[in-house]
Amino acid sequence: MKRRVLFLDVFSERPLAGNGLAVVDEADGIGDEVMLAFAAETRLSETTYVQGAGDPGADYRNRIWTPEEELPFAGHPSLGTAVAVARWRGSERARLVQETGAGLQPVEVAREEEEPAERWSASMRQAETVFGPELDAGEALASAGLEPDDAHPELPPRIVSTGLAHAIVPVADAAALARARPDYPAIDALLRPHDAVVLYLVSWDEASPRAERAAAAEEANGALAVRARGFARIATLAEDPATGSAAGPLCAYLHERGVARAVEVTQGVEMGRPSLLRAEIEDEGRARVSGSVVPLIDGTVELPA
Repeated sequence: MKRRVLFLDVFSERPLAGNGLAVVDEADGIGDEVMLAFAAETRLSETTYVQGAGDPGADYRNRIWTPEEELPFAGHPSLGTAVAVARWRGSERARLVQETGAGLQPVEVAREEEEPAERWSASMRQAETVFGPELDAGEALASAGLEPDDAHPELPPRIVSTGLAHAIVPVADAAALARARPDYPAIDALLRPHDAVVLYLVSWDEASPRAERAAAAEEANGALAVRARGFARIATLAEDPATGSAAGPLCAYLHERGVARAVEVTQGVEMGRPSLLRAEIEDEGRARVSGSVVPLIDGTVELPA
């Protein structure tokens, strides 16, 4: 049976940047083995399958697969899938509720540009923040090829989830971020006991006094400028160019520590896939993650049931 498929670049304002995604429509009846096989075929970090919702409060069910396994939730697959669903339904602006293994998430999308490339905005309020244990800084840094001196002087690594657990690892400066060399068996050993998916290294400008940083953040609509690199627990997925499900936990972590209520995260630069993610803590205390989405390829795929 032929089904519609859409390839998109998420957390990017132009084609061929950000984090790539494939979305398959009308995926009811496709077996898990076929979903996994096609996810491996695309060679993207995630491929999603739109199915009929099981919860009456949802518009559709979003099944999210890596080339290795199904995920209960993820960031860029949520935003990209919502854009795909809106396009297929002929809507230029929509508020949709997706059903995932992590529950229900409202996603808002709107078409922004037609030329030189079609572009959409998308945002999603993530699940309630769950703060896990702090991690040993030396072990966390060593898994990324860094030294204990590369640790942030005040903020320890910690497991944080807003639907999917990640290790948030603040480092001393951008130079440490650039030196990172992932040891994937060590990353797996660090994250697996916590069911965490990505080691998220982050840095921001600590050279200027706090008052100056606060003034700069105010000029940027309250967002702290952060650089990030995300290394997946599974070696075949390697480095992630944009990790929306980690941007929310990062923002929640920094807010809890009194550093920032909103962040603007640049990621994927070292990979040649520059991405921009925005996250902020809303009044309810939950993180909202936003970014741009660029549809890239419309087509069909023939998959067995």
